[in-house]
Amino acid sequence: MLVRPYLRASTSEQDADRARDQLQAFVTERGLRVASWYVENESGATLARPELFRLLADCQAGDVLLVEQVDRLSRLTASDWEKLKSELTTRRVRVVALDLPTSWIMASNNGDEFTSRMFEAINAMLLDMLAAVVRKDYDDRRRRQSQGVAKAVAEGRYRGRAEDTARLAGIAHMLAAGRSWRSIQAATGCSRTTISKIAKRAAGAQPVVS
Repeated sequence: MLVRPYLRASTSEQDADRARDQLQAFVTERGLRVASWYVENESGATLARPELFRLLADCQAGDVLLVEQVDRLSRLTASDWEKLKSELTTRRVRVVALDLPTSWIMASNNGDEFTSRMFEAINAMLLDMLAAVVRKDYDDRRRRQSQGVAKAVAEGRYRGRAEDTARLAGIAHMLAAGRSWRSIQAATGCSRTTISKIAKRAAGAQPVVS
């Protein structure tokens, strides 16, 4: 059994590596071995996460996908969560989350077949429940944010967030020079969402700076 820790943050301004020490401590305490670390800055509400799917492609049957919290793995809609679960099931990947103690037994080979199957069933049920809870929390926060913006706009108080025009111009220049998205992310620390936005602007002949 190999452990594949997955670290995710939604934006490049957030530290996806923040929970590395906690995950490493969990692995060390149980005498497990890390095969590789997978780190990315992408929204948990989308399935378009290259590092997550690289992790899944690397997995062997019985490997552990280790996360700090369930929301690091999924803030997905019900249909997208089912797609991800299907991938996990097909590849026979064990999901272990530090905030879900019942899942910790998945990081162990101890116990008889009955006990293992029982905990697998319990873990799957709780994962479903927590995935639904974190998605609802995500939707609620976005709705409250939208309502707050709408109110601020109505009252003439909302001006939007100022863009870092120099940074965006630099990304546009690298895209025009043929640099890969991965190398641009490494050089600037930006998210794929930001690169996509700049690429679309360039394709539409929109100015990068305002």
